[in-house]
Amino acid sequence: MRPVDPPPAAGRTTLWVLALLTAAALAIDAYVHADLAARYDPISSNISQGDLFRIEAGAASLGALLLLLRPASRLTWAFAVLVLTSALGAIMLYRYVNVGTLGPLPNMYEPIWYREKTFAAVVEAIGTATALTGLTLSVLHRHRPALHRT
Repeated sequence: MRPVDPPPAAGRTTLWVLALLTAAALAIDAYVHADLAARYDPISSNISQGDLFRIEAGAASLGALLLLLRPASRLTWAFAVLVLTSALGAIMLYRYVNVGTLGPLPNMYEPIWYREKTFAAVVEAIGTATALTGLTLSVLHRHRPALHRT
């Protein structure tokens, strides 16, 4: 396995900007979920919706930290994509579909929009876009053939 050449300065700058934007989206997502968790504690099956919000807040916080520490890592970007798309997917699914109780998960159907929920969905959508772009760039850089001067 040959070592990967460092990205050119423009590529590093682009990844840093994307990392900062995505980390900000993850931090906002973490804050909103942590802030709302207590409100959703009464909704439970084997695990409460409040606990799921706390888990999401922890995962989003970890994702933001990892992006700041390793902004060129494909695994870091993949983790950010996973966290943000799962959060956005859950908001959209449980807003429009009454899924009911799924195993240990409570019925989280909530067919309304309110300020925090709308804000979280918008931030998660933007974060998903920046995370997917960062992942794509980190993968493309990894597979870019090295230019050799002779």
